[in-house]
Formats: sequence, structure tokens, C-alpha cells
Amino acid sequence: MDTRIEIIPGDITTLDVDAIVNAANNSLLGGGGVDGAIHWAAGPELLAECRGLHGCETGDAKLTKGYRLPARYIIHTVGPVWHDGVRGESELLRSCYLNCFHLARLHDLKSIAFPAISCGVYGYPLLKAVRIALSVARDEAARHYLQRIVFVPFNAEALKVYKEVAAELELTVHSLS
Repeated sequence: MDTRIEIIPGDITTLDVDAIVNAANNSLLGGGGVDGAIHWAAGPELLAECRGLHGCETGDAKLTKGYRLPARYIIHTVGPVWHDGVRGESELLRSCYLNCFHLARLHDLKSIAFPAISCGVYGYPLLKAVRIALSVARDEAARHYLQRIVFVPFNAEALKVYKEVAAELELTVHSLS
């Protein structure tokens, strides 16, 4: 089975995939940006389940049900806050992606969608983050357990960066824009 890597600009909460990834904060109790949108769209049952998870460490990931989302599951991961690039940020971001893929394998998921983890209020430089995201996705795609890996850029600039990095890494990607 070949894994299809896709870049689909839009709203991650509307995607019909096995799991969407939530760029969460350590509490897992909701926040702004993608995190807030996912909590709102999934409904109050998500918050109740997240309370029982007792948070999440930076670089780690935890799985919940998708509740009112088209996705069956949500994989919550806590990306690093960007400081100066020498405080382990790249290793922690790579760990986010690896742990999300690990949960996908563990739960026999066939499709997963990612936002640009840490690129909002956490300030991670988009180009650096996308290089990590797509390089990890390339390696995971080679393992052939997923049918689809979807990246959901948040605006036209981010879409352009994803496409440029995909070309740089010689990745075949499918894009709806």
C-alpha cells in the first residue's frame, strides 16, 4: 500500500480522516487557535475526556475520541515554544510528530491530518517546522501502514511553504490548491 501525502488548506475540524492532530497546550483543556477550534467542534465531551488524561508533556501525544468531529479520534500533542532554536525545540517538535505516528500505528489508523504544530502562538518558524513535519512524514510513509497523511496549512503563505519544502525533499504530494 502506498501512502498518499496531501496538502489541503482549510479547516482541519471538517476532515473525514481516522484522526486529526490537535496542537494542544500542556493542560489539554483547550486554548486558542487550532486547539480551541477542535474543542469547540468536538463538543463538551472532549473536555471531559481530556480532564481525565491529566495533561501532556511537551513532545508527547495522547489520543481521545473525536466526538462530534468527522474524525474518529483526536491525537493531542504539545509542541515546543520557540525561543532561540538551541533549547531542544527541533527534537521536541520531531518527537510530537513521531509520537502522533506511533499512536496511529498502535490504533491501526489509516489516515491522519496535521496542523502546523507550534507555528501559531508558540512562534516556531514555519519553514523549520514544515521541514521537520514533512521529513518525518516521508519516513513514516515508507513504512506503508497509513493510506493518507494530510497537512492542513492555515493560510496561503503556509501552503506555499509546504509545497516548497515538499519539492525540496522530492516528495510527491497531492494538493487541492
